[in-house]
Amino acid sequence: MKRILFLLIVLLAATPVVTPAWAQDAQPKVHARLVAEDKAIAPGGTITVALEEKIAPGWHTYWKNPGDAGAPTDIQWTLPPGWKAGAIEWPRPKRLPVGPLMDYGYEGTPWLLTTLTAPADAKGPVTLSAHASWLVCQQICVPEDAVLTLNLAVGAQIPDAAVANDFAAARALLPVASPWKLTYSMGSVGAQGNTLDIYVAAPALATTHPKTADFLPATSGIIKNAEPQVVGYAKDGLVLRLAPGANVKGALTGLLVLTSTDGSTQALDVSVPQGPVSPAEFSGSDSGDLSLWLALVFAFVGGLILNIMPCVLPILAMKALSLATHGKEGRGESFAYAIGAVVSFAVLGVAIVLLRQGGQSVGWGFQLQSPIAVAGFALLVFAVALNLSGLFEVGSITAGEGLTQKSGFTGAFFTGVLAVAVAAPCTAPFMAAALGFALTLSAPLALLVFVSLGLGFALPFLLLGVWPRALAFIPRPGPWMLTFKQFLAFPMYAAAAWLVWVLAQEAGPRSVAIILAAFIALALAAWLWSVTRNGSGRIAGVAAALIVLLGGLYGVSLLRDASASTPSVATSKLGEPYTAAKLASLRASGRPVFVDATAAWCITCLVNEDAVLSRPSVKGAFAGKNIAYLVADWTNQNPEITQLLKDNGRSGVPLYLYYAPHATTPVILPQILTESGVLGALGG
Repeated sequence: MKRILFLLIVLLAATPVVTPAWAQDAQPKVHARLVAEDKAIAPGGTITVALEEKIAPGWHTYWKNPGDAGAPTDIQWTLPPGWKAGAIEWPRPKRLPVGPLMDYGYEGTPWLLTTLTAPADAKGPVTLSAHASWLVCQQICVPEDAVLTLNLAVGAQIPDAAVANDFAAARALLPVASPWKLTYSMGSVGAQGNTLDIYVAAPALATTHPKTADFLPATSGIIKNAEPQVVGYAKDGLVLRLAPGANVKGALTGLLVLTSTDGSTQALDVSVPQGPVSPAEFSGSDSGDLSLWLALVFAFVGGLILNIMPCVLPILAMKALSLATHGKEGRGESFAYAIGAVVSFAVLGVAIVLLRQGGQSVGWGFQLQSPIAVAGFALLVFAVALNLSGLFEVGSITAGEGLTQKSGFTGAFFTGVLAVAVAAPCTAPFMAAALGFALTLSAPLALLVFVSLGLGFALPFLLLGVWPRALAFIPRPGPWMLTFKQFLAFPMYAAAAWLVWVLAQEAGPRSVAIILAAFIALALAAWLWSVTRNGSGRIAGVAAALIVLLGGLYGVSLLRDASASTPSVATSKLGEPYTAAKLASLRASGRPVFVDATAAWCITCLVNEDAVLSRPSVKGAFAGKNIAYLVADWTNQNPEITQLLKDNGRSGVPLYLYYAPHATTPVILPQILTESGVLGALGG
């Protein structure tokens, strides 16, 4: 008995606390009213009436298409005889994620506008009545309704100044007709699986990228609402890549909601027929979630790692040799080198962005897809090697001086330029995601990513400039420097030989004879210049050198004819050539597929192939699991391979993809492969 009395006392004491909370939950989450735009309506005239919904914080109501769950607001009017009510004019809604679902609805205080028409013989005053019902949701959903009335005079139409601004704000949220033509297409595209692409033929959007772009379907079943909407840019417009629903047919109706970089938002009422979609570039799965700041960090780290790639190390060693020569006086040269590197990355980035906006399918290392560029680069590297070997000297031992025929800051600056040039065939971890993301941005923002890449690349020598004491770790000048300088010539000769091989892949065996003749002409010209520059025959020697150089340049120009021929399809000891049709056929049959996107000029690709992909254990895994090996050789420009890179958020090679049987998306392997990493991706 005492226990029962104790429980009753506790319940009575708790009642004042519990009751207000229960009463609060019982209160409506939406307070609604009717608001007329005018104080009176003329007989036969029209008036706009708003249903105002004041929604409790954290709750929302729904658009005409509620999305994955919910129900739209409904208004049933009770009007005098002869009066008519139009349909609700829906303001643009928000995308409202709720767990795994995506709703379309409203928060705050939306105004739903309706136009009422009075008969010609209308007399007043009149009382208008509406039964409004809605579903309001937070973690739970509550159906609510209200019967609302509005007293209205009939006579001379008089606007109500007290609500004029509110109606203007409500109309600003109404969608407008799209000024652009839209089309859509369906298909299976690269790593994205089944896709629904909506193309907006708007050149202005191709250059001035909106901050966000979303398609909100007017009916259910058109798209998978909760799936990401990926924005891509074509030469003359914008493409939205969506996940299609089960009800894609005929013209697609809905809203295209664009938010500009200044925060302003506009909703366009669109009807999208099926039709051609312009090729576009998309951020891939590994870069689509990047923010600009994270992309800048990735670019910086990728640039720093790029310093230890084999294609760059000889240039860094030459610069270190120069600093050893000058000691603490080389501090300024460190800054000059860094400036040269950063400026070169910026120029290269601007070139890539402008070419892509002009419709060219280019990416990182694009310049090495041109035989003329490869031949010119080979001659430059060969000239640097000759200088290091001592065939000719220009100024002191500084590599930049030997390249530019100038000393001090200018030589250091152009050494930075050369370092970036030899880095072009290489990619480093973090670079792919950053560059793939950069090429979806506007030109100024993309430039920031390339500058960040350059700053990371230049960081070691920036530190030497900021912290001169670090120069103490470099050995003092001495006889060893001449020996080391001559030794550095051999990596440069090797690089020149490799570029000749790349040229043969791009332009055929005839190009090898031409470039070797140009090498001999260049070496002869350098020797003639060196032996005559201090003697009485200097002028004659220089003239002879110029003649030989002109002959060499003429020989290089013949490469234009060689490069005009169609290169043969590249083959590989590891697999067969890639085509999009072949990949689609293999995937349709359920066979696992490994795609190796590579190029003859990509040193990282060649190292991965020899060190990992050619290993018996890896080749055995391919054979044992019956994995098809497709080689996407990007040595020369290839539109299908370029599209493959774009679909996976990359701007260059290497790219390694593994499609498991019946998988909708591939596994993207790291750019620097390991044996265990490849075997793990293949399932052991």
